[in-house]
Amino acid sequence: MKLCLTIIMLFPILIFGQKDISTNLAKYMQAQVDVNNFSGTVLVTKNGSVLLKKSYGLADYEWNIKNTVNTKFQLASVTKQFTAAAILLLVEKGKLSLNDHLSDFFPDYPKSDSVTIHMLLAHSSGLALGFKDLALTTISVDSAYSEIKKIPYDFSPGTKSEYSNIGYYLLAKIIEKVSGQTYAAFLKENIFEKVGMNNTGVSNNDSIVSEKAKVYCRTEKGFIQNPYINWGFNIGHDGVYSTVEDLALWDNALYGTTILSAEMKKRMFTPHNSENWGYGFIINPFYNHGHQLIAHDGGFFGTMTSFNRFTDDKLFVTVLSNNESQSYIIAYGLSAISFQKDVELPYKHSQIKIDTLLYDQFTGKYGEIEIIKTDGKLYYNSSEMELLPESKLKFFRADNNDRTIEFIQDKSGSYSSLILTKGGVKEIIKRTIQ
Repeated sequence: MKLCLTIIMLFPILIFGQKDISTNLAKYMQAQVDVNNFSGTVLVTKNGSVLLKKSYGLADYEWNIKNTVNTKFQLASVTKQFTAAAILLLVEKGKLSLNDHLSDFFPDYPKSDSVTIHMLLAHSSGLALGFKDLALTTISVDSAYSEIKKIPYDFSPGTKSEYSNIGYYLLAKIIEKVSGQTYAAFLKENIFEKVGMNNTGVSNNDSIVSEKAKVYCRTEKGFIQNPYINWGFNIGHDGVYSTVEDLALWDNALYGTTILSAEMKKRMFTPHNSENWGYGFIINPFYNHGHQLIAHDGGFFGTMTSFNRFTDDKLFVTVLSNNESQSYIIAYGLSAISFQKDVELPYKHSQIKIDTLLYDQFTGKYGEIEIIKTDGKLYYNSSEMELLPESKLKFFRADNNDRTIEFIQDKSGSYSSLILTKGGVKEIIKRTIQ
């Protein structure tokens, strides 16, 4: 009790109670705007009723054009669920099998006879993360494929799991080869039009898309223009743009069988490995608040997105940003508020000077977190994440103001646990190693 009173006295922070979820959601988002310069659109629904639907910031910084609920945003890796759904549609139509090999479609790809469609979908193919630098060039589609083929595998196919954008890029190419349509055309005809997602499509470098937000990267000197991205081949793992309302239509469709049968949905929503990867989704990740969650986040050069389906609660939370706002952290806070948890509002952090000898008492392991002292400074897990003091016991991460650490002293005088706050959501973690 004393700890809670101390926090309230030291910092003018709002702690949410059990009442008026919609009001609390709105206050939380306004604080994200005021403190963290959030730009984008947010939608939270429960049982089909809107708890929060609002846009913030600018779609175009040069012309001072505001985002609206109709603004279209790049989805980054939230695209993967549409790629997975398209593959499962082709499986259902008998056009391919989950046990088919990559060599059935691209025999020239290295180790293609050892990689199955299932492995590509479930991130167990061994293919590397991606080709970020290549996507920033004007290289042709065929030349890009030739270059991607040269990227070595991270591990032998099927031996473990590790997130791979290359795997989903290849799935998009398989969709095109099997269907005889472009990736964009197949998604439009077989998913977007059937769901009524009229404001959703796949980006290219030529088309003019009305009400689509420009994208901006954050730097130490402020926001800058997003770099050129070659959408000719940066698809499958990325490429789809949409609105929050269209994504709500998609969420609703996934409860029925308009697009996928019950059998195909079961495959999509089943965790296939220790990392809980389904097909195009992660199932019950650590940020699920103890509720059944099917989710995916995305991020690529200014774009940050989060798509969250708490299926037992019929709660849907999506956050789309065009200025690199940390949508996944914001979605974590919004979902906690929706579950009527106490959530701390974002606030301005101010560093103070304290006796660094105190740091020796904090160092050690707390669950999966390691607190390190190096050269009189305190760090979170690595020397790249410095913790800056705002009180004798509370620190904020220099790289992320929405994450704080507060050390808790027990009756013996030792610091045996800490409070980890992410996006305003608090978690007490006990010390495991001194």
